[in-house]
Amino acid sequence: MVGIRRRFRYPPRPLPLAKSTKSSRRAASGRAAARSRPDERLGIWIFGAYGGLATTLVVGTRALARGLRPPQALVTESDAVRGIALQPLGGIVFGGHEIRTGDFASQAAEIHERTGSLPPDLLRPLAKDLAAASRNVRPGVMPNAGVAIRELAPKGERRERLRAQVERVQRDLQSFARRNGLDRVVCVNLTSTEPPLRPKPAHRSLAALDRAIDGDDVRAVRPSTIYAYAAASLGLPLVHFTPSNATLLPAIRELFAQSGAPYMGCDGKTGETLVKSALAPMFRYRDLRVLTWQGYNILGDRDGRVLANRTNKSAKVATKDGLLASILGYPLHTHVGIDYVPSLHDLKTAWDFVHFEGFLGFKMSLQFTWQGCDAILAAPLVLDLVRFADLAARRGESGPMPHLACYFKQPLDSREHDLHRQWRLLLDYLDRVRSSAPRRRGR
Repeated sequence: MVGIRRRFRYPPRPLPLAKSTKSSRRAASGRAAARSRPDERLGIWIFGAYGGLATTLVVGTRALARGLRPPQALVTESDAVRGIALQPLGGIVFGGHEIRTGDFASQAAEIHERTGSLPPDLLRPLAKDLAAASRNVRPGVMPNAGVAIRELAPKGERRERLRAQVERVQRDLQSFARRNGLDRVVCVNLTSTEPPLRPKPAHRSLAALDRAIDGDDVRAVRPSTIYAYAAASLGLPLVHFTPSNATLLPAIRELFAQSGAPYMGCDGKTGETLVKSALAPMFRYRDLRVLTWQGYNILGDRDGRVLANRTNKSAKVATKDGLLASILGYPLHTHVGIDYVPSLHDLKTAWDFVHFEGFLGFKMSLQFTWQGCDAILAAPLVLDLVRFADLAARRGESGPMPHLACYFKQPLDSREHDLHRQWRLLLDYLDRVRSSAPRRRGR
């Protein structure tokens, strides 16, 4: 069957905005921004639910909602969003798809044992919260996932036809919204980095992709394709936080255009690349010519294990290595190395060497080392992105969200990689949201 299947409008339990037509939705965007009530419930559906990042996201959000920790590192809790009605943290409900067995409590305990980033005094008060979120997790899909990802899952997976997988994911999303009494749902892709998917005729249009899915052409998809198809078909916003190129194919973007949902990607900018996007403009501003920028990364955990596979690694390196020439405006020698070091677990280290030329052609160098906990760096970004995506959807916005470019290594439909300019894009957007909000009476 071609086109949108079993779609529910955003939000699942319609608010006044969702009852209007698409054109009136856009016209009412400013009014919609002021309609987030404290009692509204937002579902965050995570593709890759039991990963270290996803678990840290769930624990962290519930900890902030209960006042167990301050909202450090969250833009959506800073002065930048003053006066904008974002989804309250206490009304967020988690669910998702996962190919591995387990639950959030056991995953959090494993994280504490390995890195100490989720200590017992934080986890004990959240036991019921984590159990409730675990009840919302459903078995994921793995069509054409590649060797590295298949090795993470239990053996003996049940083979389903592609269309059946799409429909199962759709049903899971609808059931999640219905069972939890949700007003809205935002999807986020936190699955492991997939091997690159070679472009095929099936990716060029929705009709072609539907024929491939109905024909059970497994080679035309990856797991993230199925997840993105389901989200788009139901009109749900999607945050694509991984570098996998099979997620937002042209055919999937066509489906998003039909359903009118916002989406953004790809590959969250959390560490070494974040520093690059902040430092590279400095060299441009001072007309210091960069000759070489060499980077080397070591990391453990399941992310590092998957990236130890050469084909999976190639997708990650492509997003990390592409921004320097764009920012500086000229070609240079660059290299990004990634090695798997099991003992590091989620505590990654990056070392960069920058060789540059200054006044009178004299050559100098800069070196920096970035050490951080990957999930601790990434979780607040995901929470920000979900709340901003929800805001965009409530305002009737659709398509890519270029104002969120500062969060991504390879921002969709944006050639801007300078972190300072990207940040200005976000601030300008937030100013427009504030200016479009209705004024209170008597002011």
